[in-house]
Amino acid sequence: MRVLILGGDGYLGWPTAMDFAAAGHEVTVVDNYLRRIIAEETNSEALLSTPSLTQRAAKFKDITGHTIETIIGDLADPELMMDVVKNTSPDTIIHYAEQPSAPYSMRGFPEARKTFKNNLDVTFNVIWAMLEHAPQAHMVKLGTMGEYGTPNIDIEEGWIDIDHKGRSGRFLFPRAAGSLYHTTKVLDTDLLWFYVRTYGLKVTDLMQGPVYGLSTDQADLDPALCPNFHYDDIFGTLVNRFLVQAVAGVPLTVYGGGGQTRGYLNLRDTLQCVRLAAENPASEGELKIFNQLTETFSVNQVADKVQAVGNSMGLNVEVKSIPNPRKELEEHYYNPVHSGLKELGLEPHLMTDDVVAQMLERIIEAKDRIVADRIMPRVSWK
Repeated sequence: MRVLILGGDGYLGWPTAMDFAAAGHEVTVVDNYLRRIIAEETNSEALLSTPSLTQRAAKFKDITGHTIETIIGDLADPELMMDVVKNTSPDTIIHYAEQPSAPYSMRGFPEARKTFKNNLDVTFNVIWAMLEHAPQAHMVKLGTMGEYGTPNIDIEEGWIDIDHKGRSGRFLFPRAAGSLYHTTKVLDTDLLWFYVRTYGLKVTDLMQGPVYGLSTDQADLDPALCPNFHYDDIFGTLVNRFLVQAVAGVPLTVYGGGGQTRGYLNLRDTLQCVRLAAENPASEGELKIFNQLTETFSVNQVADKVQAVGNSMGLNVEVKSIPNPRKELEEHYYNPVHSGLKELGLEPHLMTDDVVAQMLERIIEAKDRIVADRIMPRVSWK
């Protein structure tokens, strides 16, 4: 396939680019380094140093012989988006190009506006670029399980059948996002559904849970190929934050009661899921939705697991509850359906003690790069 990856410099975008290139596809990535820029602005740089996108692509070609074409530019600019899609003529468009942090989106008006405009503009632009220059392409869009919130019923895979006053219908599952970032993802889904049913686009929307890890088959080939692994309160996902805190000797920060439950998956499984979605495209006029997770944990369960494994390695890990900076239920029902990707062949890498230990060992190697001031919450929803 000719694969166009929007947001190809990110924590997920770069490993995805390598994965598709290694599988023999023609890969082009586009990025404007937005995440790097705002990470620097907020003192939230990644744990491991990562070269520029063009340097990464050159190193990857030197090692593997596979080419990844790179374009540096802002996809919120409709002219650039149109040119990129027209010139690459993609079979598959993988859309990661959004500001991905809930805390950043809640930091203040400038951050909220940047999140809103970037995320909605890029999605709107790629829709129209497909309509005008690649109507037969299939879009794989990264959504988030955070769109659903924490309803007191089972979370279906995107759609729900409702019987009402003797009649029935199929609807998008109700959304109740907990941050502006997650709300922009809800708006993405609504935009996509409108253009899918109106113009017959082919779209798969992946409702992904929090991702953890820093190891993939390609990333392990050379330190220069590692993903952008963040551990701070703004861009670091829960598991990654806890792993670094364990190594740094900082008590694991459980927000409030710690009963907040989410669906998690290993970085390796993100690559599997995106590949499976691309290889099994939606039909014309279809919005496929998959819930992309492999297992569910509460915050307390994640803390207990990291503490147990860390202590077995001599790290003397402590756990500490702190006031919750977010507005969220701390005890709730949570049972998301996630069978679709398994039916396509997903083979999960679960969060075993060995997996946790391997991640801790990698972080121990970079212990001197940890900046403790980046760990405690610096953004409040209130």
